[in-house]
Amino acid sequence: MKLFIEWKYKTPTGTEIGFKSEEITPEKALLLAEDIVKTGRVRQLTLYDQYDTTWTIKELKKYVTKVEAVPHDITVFFDGGFDGNTKKSGLGCAIYFEQGGKQYRIRKNALVEELNTNGEAEYAALHLAVKELEFLGVQHMPVIFIGDSQGVINQLNDEWPCYDAELLLWIDRIEGDVEKLGINPEFQLISRKKNGEADHLATQALMGVEIYSKSEI
Repeated sequence: MKLFIEWKYKTPTGTEIGFKSEEITPEKALLLAEDIVKTGRVRQLTLYDQYDTTWTIKELKKYVTKVEAVPHDITVFFDGGFDGNTKKSGLGCAIYFEQGGKQYRIRKNALVEELNTNGEAEYAALHLAVKELEFLGVQHMPVIFIGDSQGVINQLNDEWPCYDAELLLWIDRIEGDVEKLGINPEFQLISRKKNGEADHLATQALMGVEIYSKSEI
């Protein structure tokens, strides 16, 4: 979740001016809001998130305390590759998140044989990442999913229709799991070059190299 702060400042002589912050994390918003209020010159202060939901400082403090103990600020990179000769697929995902005041990264891949196209492999890689989020205990959190497949991203953003029956099954499976976890997803498209980490994990899977790691960064 990202927040904005809007406040009106009043000088001792009565002059008023309004300010609006850039998009900031809940932790930073709480710190700044409390500090601004301490000046004693704030006529009005409003906290609201990217969904235009307003928050009081008390509500935000409770949220930050609760969220600190669980994975949050989650970004997922995913990629899938399909080998037409062997009919095998390599799936890869890298998950970045914060927990307990520390930053972590999970890298995971998988080799599967039951898929038929590269498009299926891309969706299967995303599904692999969603299942890993479930294993982490992620619930009722915004999550950013980033991939280099224009078809996958645009279809999940409802910008392109999908007519392939197999891909529709993957879409239903992914959306069902996301809804079950209460995840508020954001799907972003990047270039293949910028998705190198997930791509490398998928390639390693096709080479028979299994990867799973969790590390502090």
